[in-house]
Amino acid sequence: MTGYTGIGAQYRAPRYAPQRSTLGRLFSRESPLRRMDWLLVLAALALSGVGSLLVWSATRSRTEINHGDPQYFLVRHLLNLAIGVGLCVAVVLTGHHRLRTAAPFLYILAVLGVLAVLSPLGSTVNGAHSWIVLGGGFSVQPSEFCKIAIILGMATMLSARVDAGELTHPDNRSIARSLALAAVPIGIILLMPDLGSTMVMVVIILAVLMASGAPKRWLFGLIVVGTAGAFAVVQLHLLKQYQIARFAAFADPGLDPAGVGYNTAQARIAIGSGGLLGKGLFHGTQTTGQFVPEQQTDFVFTVAGEELGFVGAALIILLLGVILWRACRIARLASDLYSTVVAAGVVAWFGFQAFENIGMTLGIMPVAGIPLPFVSYGGSSMFAIWIGIGLLQSVKMQRTLGA
Repeated sequence: MTGYTGIGAQYRAPRYAPQRSTLGRLFSRESPLRRMDWLLVLAALALSGVGSLLVWSATRSRTEINHGDPQYFLVRHLLNLAIGVGLCVAVVLTGHHRLRTAAPFLYILAVLGVLAVLSPLGSTVNGAHSWIVLGGGFSVQPSEFCKIAIILGMATMLSARVDAGELTHPDNRSIARSLALAAVPIGIILLMPDLGSTMVMVVIILAVLMASGAPKRWLFGLIVVGTAGAFAVVQLHLLKQYQIARFAAFADPGLDPAGVGYNTAQARIAIGSGGLLGKGLFHGTQTTGQFVPEQQTDFVFTVAGEELGFVGAALIILLLGVILWRACRIARLASDLYSTVVAAGVVAWFGFQAFENIGMTLGIMPVAGIPLPFVSYGGSSMFAIWIGIGLLQSVKMQRTLGA
């Protein structure tokens, strides 16, 4: 009807915003999935997958430790990986800034853990009294979680006044307090003794101080003190005999190849025999013959060298390089000092531990009982490493959200 001016004539159909599908919401800019560093996640998962195959190859024929089940270590390794990824997700959901408020509590738990190792609860494995046996074949190495506690604790102290806008870089008091915080667990770990974990933590401390913008005199002072301390340890004969033997074998690769130099000699033989493409997975003679000790843990890289050859070993190093590249990028683009220091601590941890582990199998670093990140068998190491990935992802997602 023309000329109708009633209510119906003024009515306009409401405009509704187009509804996004569930898939669209998952991958929208606001979605946590879009803010994650997927290249970092995929590289870590790929490396863990390769590690699962290497651990399986190293243990499937070792009936004295696999209880007659060729898949015994493979199943447990995959279980450790699943738990580690779950911890990573929990850290991401919690957020590294919330963990900042929980840092004192986490630090106390870590210190109590390493103290428990020195009690009757502790057990000795390969000369290092650094484990707590839980029963059922499960054990915990508390020193692995001390790395996380030191990173979070030092980052909290060093960044507090800077992120509050009071200072442009940490003051001397904050630096001294953070070093005192790190010295407590390191001192306890040295009593075990666990020289490998101590080396990693010292590198973490140096990286954290550098990332925080601490004056260079502190870094030089720590290097001088550390050098003097190492000299004093040697002169006062504080090292265990097996540790002295490891350094002696490193200094002289030909020293006692049937004794103290056996591990490194067999490791080099295994890696060298792989050639370019390797002997094939499960076909390594050094591996199936069980010539290399601790091959599923500290010397797992020798399995890659023998069975996957130069190409397979290079792939592992490449994946580690991708992880470190993405981690460095996250640290560089972090939105505050606390986030920068946390990410830098994780970078130093992953980088030095990988270099030391691979280096000792090649004879360019002394033998130290530390696992290859993401690859070696071991629950505590796998849990801690994936918590580190969770911290990196949290820093990345927080920066993207604030951009």
